[in-house]
Amino acid sequence: MFYYRSAALKRPWPDPCSILLTDIQRICTIFHIDDSQGEDGMTLLQPYIESAMNAGDEILNPALSRGLDDQIAIIDEHESLTYRQLHERANQFGNALRSHGVQPEERVMFLLEDSADMVAAYIGTMRIGAVAIAYNRKAVQRDLVFTINESRARFLFVEADFIDTAIELIPQIHHPFKLVVRNGELDHPLSTQALLTNNSRELDSTPMSPDDMAFWIYTSGTTGKPKAAVHLQHDVIVSDLHLRENLKVQPGEKILCTSKLFFAYPLAHGMFAGLRCGATLILFDGWPTPERTGTLVETHRPDLLFSVPTFYRKLLNDQVASSPAFRSIRCCVSAGEQLPEALFSDWQQRTGNPIYEGIGTTETLILFIVNSPEAHRPGASGRVVPWAEVRLTNEQGEPINTPDTPGIAWLRMPSVCDRYWNRQDMTRHAFNGVWYRTGDIFSFDSEGWWYHQGRADHMLKISGQWVSPSEIEYCALTVPDVGEAAVVEAPRSDGPSRIVLFLQPQHAGVDEQALTRQVHAALRSQLAHFKCPQDVRIIEEVPRTATGKVQKFKLQQLLEETTPAP
Repeated sequence: MFYYRSAALKRPWPDPCSILLTDIQRICTIFHIDDSQGEDGMTLLQPYIESAMNAGDEILNPALSRGLDDQIAIIDEHESLTYRQLHERANQFGNALRSHGVQPEERVMFLLEDSADMVAAYIGTMRIGAVAIAYNRKAVQRDLVFTINESRARFLFVEADFIDTAIELIPQIHHPFKLVVRNGELDHPLSTQALLTNNSRELDSTPMSPDDMAFWIYTSGTTGKPKAAVHLQHDVIVSDLHLRENLKVQPGEKILCTSKLFFAYPLAHGMFAGLRCGATLILFDGWPTPERTGTLVETHRPDLLFSVPTFYRKLLNDQVASSPAFRSIRCCVSAGEQLPEALFSDWQQRTGNPIYEGIGTTETLILFIVNSPEAHRPGASGRVVPWAEVRLTNEQGEPINTPDTPGIAWLRMPSVCDRYWNRQDMTRHAFNGVWYRTGDIFSFDSEGWWYHQGRADHMLKISGQWVSPSEIEYCALTVPDVGEAAVVEAPRSDGPSRIVLFLQPQHAGVDEQALTRQVHAALRSQLAHFKCPQDVRIIEEVPRTATGKVQKFKLQQLLEETTPAP
């Protein structure tokens, strides 16, 4: 069986901060790790060791224990907080929630702008042992109602401009809860100002088992109901390893994430990891735009930028990335979707900085395959981090041992979520003992570089052979005038299915016929003939969800509407 075995527990561990136990020692204690292996390569079950911790403390205590109390922790649109002030405000929120009867593992939901209040309330929730849930305030009403009801959230925090929507939801909520309005001046519903009044800045955190719930992150595909990945108390301990070990983040460095905190990517690498490293987190109101991001970069001069390929491309197209301020960024990180080599090259040429691609999921919390300043390769997802194990299997579950052979990735890492809430069937499908079936198709080469081939449930079978849509899309994106590409399968009643490639031009007014010819030529030169789509269509915009995922079902609908009946 091929799998990547972490050596992190055996090698010397740098000690950038002096805490009672190093992170690796603590991971060994909590997870009861040794090198005993079963015949299938899995770590054998160890005796349970009782221990206590609190995830909220794990986020702030590393910086506080290093004497960084007066270091700036958060800069938002309205205020800045030091680590001491953030610690005290988190305690006020925790005391307020506790005084209103919130018990350990009861849920508290946040439909808030990214702000110092949001971070403090989130940490305060975890400090009293309750479960914090940040959710997309722009989600459709159906999903809002579903997540509030499913979580049975005891408290719901909203912005003042959301109060009318929240009140409309109340008749559809099936359990009692309290509504808290941030920056509201109303006595009812309760405002954050009133909630915090007369609450102490000191708090005794609730000791929790490492295996107790700490926070949920809702995830959804392009269709279907949202599902909550249940993360436990111990999951935060490894959240900063990539930033500390690979990106060399130092106290006082500034981090800007263009995605919002209800996503796992910025929540883990910005809020959890950034604060554990003693860094400064830059937050902003509203949805990200290139213009707003350019202003934030000009004003705050972040040292690290975390974004996604689609947004990096927008920064280039709108000429925002041409600002000299972008050349002062020390490290640019990309995740969420595959980073095209052409985009990597364009960004480096414009800003002087490479983009370090990585891949993670809501379930894994943090990136598990990464590029870094010390080791990066354009076109590769990266290498497996030392604190994770990854193995590949084929459709029959048989191990894949040979390089350049695609297979389904299975992952073992301490931050992987425990389960999906109220989704037993999905949980059993995705989790097998200590292993998580990511559903992603990868291959690896002889040098240990890993390449993402797409989702297993998105693979197409054409003429009896498996085809990866992402491979075709990636190839199409090498053509300079292609902005976005999406592949769907078009079933035919009179023969085998065909591949249809949708293209969004990079710029308006492009010669569509010439672009189509260029894409066909690129496909034929790089792909096997059965992978080359005969049907290439130009559309104005590739449809995406509010979270940035391509809505291929809408492209399927477009095909049905435009394809003549037989």
